[in-house]
Amino acid sequence: MNVFASRRIVASAASRFLRGRKLSSCARAAAAAAACKGHYGLATTSTNLHRYFSSEKSSSTMDTMESGTKMYMSLYPEGSTDGGLRLGNIVPDFSMETTHGSFDSFHEWKKGKWAILFSHPADFTPVCTTEIGRLALKYDELSDMDCLVATLSVDPVKSHEEWLHDVVAHCENEIEIKFPIIGDADRSISTAYGMIDPGTSDDQDLPLTIRAVFIINPENKLMLTLNYPACVGRNMDEIVRCVKALQLSYEKSIATPANWPLNHADIQLPDGSRTDEFKGSVFLLPTVSEEEAETNYPGYHTCDVPSKIPYLRLVKAEEVK
Repeated sequence: MNVFASRRIVASAASRFLRGRKLSSCARAAAAAAACKGHYGLATTSTNLHRYFSSEKSSSTMDTMESGTKMYMSLYPEGSTDGGLRLGNIVPDFSMETTHGSFDSFHEWKKGKWAILFSHPADFTPVCTTEIGRLALKYDELSDMDCLVATLSVDPVKSHEEWLHDVVAHCENEIEIKFPIIGDADRSISTAYGMIDPGTSDDQDLPLTIRAVFIINPENKLMLTLNYPACVGRNMDEIVRCVKALQLSYEKSIATPANWPLNHADIQLPDGSRTDEFKGSVFLLPTVSEEEAETNYPGYHTCDVPSKIPYLRLVKAEEVK
């Protein structure tokens, strides 16, 4: 195929990729150029376009309010005194062999981004097969949130690669596994993250990791963990909701109520009337001072409670978007 024919193919692929995206003509031309830069093969077009748009995304940044996220995060120590991994701690770094190749440092792989480390007990097991399939369906949404995903089990990478054919075949939706699956055959990562007991794993015929989810912020701090037994599969919608809530808290110095964003559908106002205007609203973090609350969220509403303590400070959803 000559270079001009190749260019036409790439241009056509770029056009399909960009269709429906709200871009100026200049941005559209720049993105198309990114697709073709250095290559004229169709296989690289989608990759280069994804790289272009990934580079254009604004990374999640911590709120600058002094009494907000910064003060709230300072309440969590960065390390533990007994070697355990707890919320707020810097997560252990590690090198990794994955289905996407080898990486010298997990911290470098996720540098400056949110990330989910998602463990499963074993390849070729029923619940794990459905979990990886459902997580794959959420990957693009998580990627749009600038959140990386890596999964892990104590099986070797070769086992992961063979098993993924079953995962794709079993999922009722058409999927592609776009995230790396880590082979932790020596159990070092599982041990460092508390997913397996180093004192007993060598004696077990099948040393299963628990179903664990670790959500880690751009500073490599552990923000949330979920632990499930082998017999219960995880809800991917809840994991996505947790990432959204954590990012919003990090960026806006807020806390999400129970059942967010379906919370506070009906509340009473000081005059006795009721309103649904606070559906999906969020609370200001308890550390946020009254002065900074007034400066940053002048329209916030304090719920009246019998104690008369003004700690339930609601901010409407549209004010933190």
